[in-house]
Amino acid sequence: MSIEWTDTISAAAAALSAFAAGGAWWAARRSAATAETLAGIERDRRREDLTPQIRLAITGQFGDRGNILVHLAGPDSLGDLTSVQLEMVNDDMDHRVLNPTSDVTQEDSDAHVWGPFRFAPGVDGADENGRRTGALPIEMGRGRPFAIERTRPGHWMEGPVADGWQDRYTHLPIRVRVTCRRGQETWVLARELENPPR
Repeated sequence: MSIEWTDTISAAAAALSAFAAGGAWWAARRSAATAETLAGIERDRRREDLTPQIRLAITGQFGDRGNILVHLAGPDSLGDLTSVQLEMVNDDMDHRVLNPTSDVTQEDSDAHVWGPFRFAPGVDGADENGRRTGALPIEMGRGRPFAIERTRPGHWMEGPVADGWQDRYTHLPIRVRVTCRRGQETWVLARELENPPR
């Protein structure tokens, strides 16, 4: 066998070896990507399986005041929540202030709760506008009330608008966003409650 033929065989073997190594690297990379995708799917499935089962109910209503009872009903594998925070969600109307004045600004409109109820300011850690409660822990299988009151017309509203303020919400639900946290995990849930008659 000549030296040239031996060099050709060696070069071909080296090329095949390099090709095989490249194929192995590509297969390993593809396998890692597949494993990462499957792990992501499993994380998402597990997170969905642990979505808190939050039940809301109106309780203790008298006059224009009452409570929203928040109950953590499951899943049992979730355990206790580090915190639950409630937020009143505005109706779907447009609340832009087209002609701001010193009496009414866009900030006034944004701060106002445009719905039938707000949280009682200062109670249960609620902010001054009654938009959000404080973030409070809740145990599995337990509940806790959050004080609510009927909203009032904005300070800039007068006459028939102010007089008929609650009438506009008679048949609209109370819309609540519930933010649940457990450690680093967060779930945001939307709930609606029937607006009780006055």
